[in-house]
Amino acid sequence: MDLLQALRTRYATKAYDAARRIPEETVKQLLEALRYSPSSVNAQPWHFIVADDEAGKQRMAKATPDSGSLAYNRSKILQASHVVALCARDELPASYLEEVLNREEQDGRYVDQAAREGFATARAGYVQQHVDAGDVAHWNQKQVYLAQGFLLLSAGLLGVDATPIEGFLPEVFSEEFGLKEKGLTPLVLVSLGFHSDKDANAKAPKSRLTSEVLFSKA
Repeated sequence: MDLLQALRTRYATKAYDAARRIPEETVKQLLEALRYSPSSVNAQPWHFIVADDEAGKQRMAKATPDSGSLAYNRSKILQASHVVALCARDELPASYLEEVLNREEQDGRYVDQAAREGFATARAGYVQQHVDAGDVAHWNQKQVYLAQGFLLLSAGLLGVDATPIEGFLPEVFSEEFGLKEKGLTPLVLVSLGFHSDKDANAKAPKSRLTSEVLFSKA
């Protein structure tokens, strides 16, 4: 699909066709979009949980009770084909940074040991700045929303409908998946699938303010 067409036609889906599943090859591409999302100093401070069956979606839906102010999001989880939970790491300990560094070396990012050590030192320095400022968790969370953007755009380009959902009980979700013990905070769920005929929003035209873009002629 053309990029501008995808941008103009994608929207936050309100109702899903529970009978339709995303093809496995498309799911693989969407998950790769998450893996290849950008993050500051390539720290990749995230963890993704994917529900691809009824049991998994039921577990996620526990964080949206069937009554109360969040009940309207429950069907978006249960009727979707797949649901992805995007979680942020609460900290970036040296052991995790070493894990990232080792993977980078395996992938051929460093020409020699000096290059590896140089980037390791630089990254640790940036992380320490946020440790000193006391905002590592917040910094990590901002990176996770970059991944969400990549997922939503990728879904649009692949013809998959999506809904970002912040309206859930994070403490319930965290308890269900044991996230606190793992040093993770759930931020947003993204439902993926195909809209149903009941979704009146599917045919509504996109509406955006006109933004001023300045171009330098220098």
